[in-house]
Amino acid sequence: MYNGIINIYKEAGFTSHDVVAKLRGILKQKKIGHTGTLDPEAVGVLPVCLGKGTKVCDLLTDKDKVYETVMRLGVVTDTQDMTGRILKESPVSVSGEALEAVLEQFRGDYSQIPPMYSALKVQGKKLYELAREGEVVERKPRRVQIFDLELLEFEADGIHVHMRVHCSKGTYIRTLCHDIGGKLGCGAAMEKLTRIQVGVFKIEDALTLAEVEKYVQNRQIDSVIRSIDSMFAMWPAGRVDAAADRLLYNGNMFYRKDLILEEKREPVSGEKFRVYDSQGKFCAVYVYDGRRRMFKNEKMFV
Repeated sequence: MYNGIINIYKEAGFTSHDVVAKLRGILKQKKIGHTGTLDPEAVGVLPVCLGKGTKVCDLLTDKDKVYETVMRLGVVTDTQDMTGRILKESPVSVSGEALEAVLEQFRGDYSQIPPMYSALKVQGKKLYELAREGEVVERKPRRVQIFDLELLEFEADGIHVHMRVHCSKGTYIRTLCHDIGGKLGCGAAMEKLTRIQVGVFKIEDALTLAEVEKYVQNRQIDSVIRSIDSMFAMWPAGRVDAAADRLLYNGNMFYRKDLILEEKREPVSGEKFRVYDSQGKFCAVYVYDGRRRMFKNEKMFV
């Protein structure tokens, strides 16, 4: 069984679940999970967790994301993108200065109402299922962050706007386009979406399903699977001595004296560590309790 994370380039026409299903066939293993849904017509980075790597799915879902999108002015649809039913069309007369002034209003914290055509659940039912039945339910606004919103191009037709968006988890780019159109007074819908980065995973390193299949056929697939512990590279590492291996394997607490740190310093209370067994195998993430001088298990990977 493969364990780790693979950076997939999701192509248009596939759902995120389609990608997982196809990878199960290519890799011949069931334990696979994706880290955040991309709309079927959207393309780009989709980190997929394999085997024990599925334990970091929630960690990757929480990561900041970067998108490039094309927004079409002058149209409002029921899905907030151009795959939906057009509800309203309006003439567009927007200057570059007016557009930039509105974009500035969305940089930073922003209250966003999730779209009806989304996978969020209300009373156990997905919103898009309710939307397809003609129902519209009240959705509470959610605070999201737009760390950067860059105007890449405002096409000469005065309708198509190319933007790069660096945002927090839970941000709907379709809704961002819709809300920008509302502020401009002409309406807008998302026409194209490419996810170019999720945490450390970038689009230039992403592999299509066909490319993954070739790596498998050439027996080189291990070279493109990122190790689980690399997801925690921001935290210092330590190795237990042989006498503490059993404690580590069982997820038990162990004393400061049982862990040999890579960095020659004392740990700080509340600090997280990548913990390896005496043979150098990554096993878990532990947190240091300075008062008790003990390490407590936070997440196991064995």
